Amino acid sequence: MSPRDRLLALSVAVMWGLNFLAIDASLGHFPPMLLVAVRFALIAVPTVLLVPRPDVPLRWLVGYGIGFGTLQFLFLYWGMAAGMPAGLASLVLQASAPFTVVLGAVFLRERVSGRRLVGILVAVAGLALVGWQRAEHAAVLPFLLTLAGALGWAFGNVCSRQAHPPRPLHLTLWMSVVPPLPMLALSLLTEGPARIAESFGTLGTRSGVVALAGLAYTVLVGTVLGSGVWTGLLARHPAGVVAPFSMLVPVVGMTAAWVVLGETASWLEILGGVLVVGGVLLGAARPRRRPAGAAADGAVPAPAAPASATAVRRTG
Repeated sequence: MSPRDRLLALSVAVMWGLNFLAIDASLGHFPPMLLVAVRFALIAVPTVLLVPRPDVPLRWLVGYGIGFGTLQFLFLYWGMAAGMPAGLASLVLQASAPFTVVLGAVFLRERVSGRRLVGILVAVAGLALVGWQRAEHAAVLPFLLTLAGALGWAFGNVCSRQAHPPRPLHLTLWMSVVPPLPMLALSLLTEGPARIAESFGTLGTRSGVVALAGLAYTVLVGTVLGSGVWTGLLARHPAGVVAPFSMLVPVVGMTAAWVVLGETASWLEILGGVLVVGGVLLGAARPRRRPAGAAADGAVPAPAAPASATAVRRTG
């Protein structure tokens, strides 16, 4: 990877890490389910008009939209609205990587190597530590909701993998067509027409302007620009080279939340975060090639593609 592409990969990690601050800003004005509907509607309309539909089976496109778009952001936004700190949410969402490995093994019969199994166990231990700390010092429900969002992301990854899109960015954009209507219906049922009308009627207030700025960042920078650069990097380099840069997202997210929002984490939560990131990196690492003479038959085993490659296509 050239220095230029390394800088691009780092820039995407920064974009996605700061995206959690933008989401937090938008949730200060919009209720969570309405925000999910609005976010994806803003992407879906120009996508339908300007972007060719990806040549993939409809069931995998819809499944990707349900998992990655609807379930992930429903539970992530709900969890953050219920009290999940933005920085910690950026960390817990990385559970999508080990979840993807497990779902791939169960539904796609993908082989899980010993290295990946150890990585899963390390990441799960880290999540358990963070969850235990949340239960001890704060409400555990926001943590569980965010974890459910990570599981939704993993389900979407499995559908995306089965789709085998020739143009991954087109699939990512067309996935945005799935969430708006069901999320708007859910918002009407749970948040109510009055709350929706109030959200749109007070957009001229300070909180409304801040929410619109956060929404613009999420759509234009976090989704369109970030996903576009990331997809380009995956097209030029092996996924195992690009994917580890996504592990900088929670580092950026937690640091930015500390600087901007004054969020703090206990030492045990930080230790849990290190275990999560370390476990995901361990599971994504390519096994080292052995010298030809080291094998009895002279064969050199081929490196396995990291299971988290599709689990990091887009964050936040």
